[in-house]
Amino acid sequence: MTEAEGALVTESTDQESFLPFSAPCFGPQEKEELIAALESDWITTGPRTKRFEDAFAAMVGSQHAVAVNSCTAALHLALLALEIRPGDVVLTTPFTFCATANVVVHCGATPAFVDIRPDTYNLSADCLSRFLRQACDWNGSRLTLRRSGGRVRAITVVHYGGQPCDMDEISGWARHYRLAVIEDAAHAAGASYKGRPAGTLGEVGCFSFYANKNMTTAEGGMLTTNDDRLAARARLMSLHGIGHDAWKRYAQRGTWRYDVEAPGYKYNLTDLASALGLHQLRKLPDFIARRRAIAAQYAAGLADLPLILPAELCDRQHAWHLFAVQVSSPRVTRNQLIEELKRRNIGSSVHFIPLHLTSYYQRAFGCKPGDCPVAEQIFERIVSLPLFPRMTDRDVNRVIAAVRDILT
Repeated sequence: MTEAEGALVTESTDQESFLPFSAPCFGPQEKEELIAALESDWITTGPRTKRFEDAFAAMVGSQHAVAVNSCTAALHLALLALEIRPGDVVLTTPFTFCATANVVVHCGATPAFVDIRPDTYNLSADCLSRFLRQACDWNGSRLTLRRSGGRVRAITVVHYGGQPCDMDEISGWARHYRLAVIEDAAHAAGASYKGRPAGTLGEVGCFSFYANKNMTTAEGGMLTTNDDRLAARARLMSLHGIGHDAWKRYAQRGTWRYDVEAPGYKYNLTDLASALGLHQLRKLPDFIARRRAIAAQYAAGLADLPLILPAELCDRQHAWHLFAVQVSSPRVTRNQLIEELKRRNIGSSVHFIPLHLTSYYQRAFGCKPGDCPVAEQIFERIVSLPLFPRMTDRDVNRVIAAVRDILT
C-alpha cells in the first residue's frame, strides 16, 4: 500500500449519519507540512508555493505553472494575458459554474454560449461548427459575432466532470478562425485526452483546488501554459502588477524596491495552501483510482434503473470529479430523487444550472430559453451522486441501495 492509499482507509460512514456529496481527504503528511510552514514563519506566497508550481508543471507536462487563489483567478488571468478587451467575444458552454463566464464580463467582453453534447455534457464540436457558420461572419482574418459586432477572440472549453472535451475538433476550428483556446480544467486535474494531459490542450489551462475537487488546498488554483509570454503576463498580474519575483521582497536576499508595471490583482496563493497542495498532488493518482473504482461500482449497481449514466469515451482518461446521472423515470423526478436522498441522510448536488437561463445573462446579453436546448433538457434531469475518495464500498452501496429503493 502506498502512502496515498493509506490516506484513503477510513472508518465507514454509519448508516444513520449524513453522507455528504463530497469531503476532503487529508492525512498526516498534509498536517505535518502545514505545521512546518507555520513554524517557518513564511506563510504567504513563498518557497512552498514555488515547489508546488514546479511539481504541478511536471505532473501536467507544461513549461509554466502559476499558483493562484482560485480557478476563477486563473481564468481571469488567462483572459488578461490573451489581451481580451471590451467588445471582444469569448465562446463557451452554458453548462458550467458561473465563474467561467463571469470573468469574461470582468474583462468587458461578451460571453456567447454554445450547446453541449448529450452524452458527455461537454461543449459540442458540432454545435460549435454550426454556431461559427450561422451566428458569425468571417472575412478571412477576423471572426465577428453577428448580433453584437464584437470580435470573437477565444473559446473557453470546460472539461465537465473530469472528462476532456473533443479537443482535436475544437482546436481545429480555433486554428481556422485564429482563436485562442482556454481550458477550464477545474474538474480535470489528472485527466488526459489521447495521452495528452488536461492543461496542455490549449493555450492556457486553469485548475481548481477548491474543497470538493479531486485535490484541494481549501481554496486555490493553478494556471498552466507552454507560452513564455502568457506565463509572464499572468504571473505579473497575479500580484498587483509588481515586477518579477515580487514575493521575494521580504526575503533575506530580497529588496524593498519594486515597480508597478500594470494594475494587477491580489490573486497569489499562500504557502499554507501550497503545503496542502504538495501532498495532495502526490496522492492525486490514488485519489483518481479510488474515484474510478467508485464510478465503476455505481455503473454496475445502477445499470438497470431508469437513469442515463455518464459516458466515458475510450480515447481519454476521465478524472471522475463527478458522477452525474439523468433521471428518466416516468414516476420520480430529479428534484424528488434529491429530496428522497436527503431524507435518507445522503447528499447530492446539481451541476449545473445553465448560465443562459440565469437572470443576469438574460438581462445583460439577451440570453433566453431555447438558446441551448440540449443543456436545458439535461439540466431538468441531472443530479450528481456522492463521489470522494474517503467513501468506502459500504458507503457506495448505501447510495446505490437508496437510489434503487426510490426509483423501483
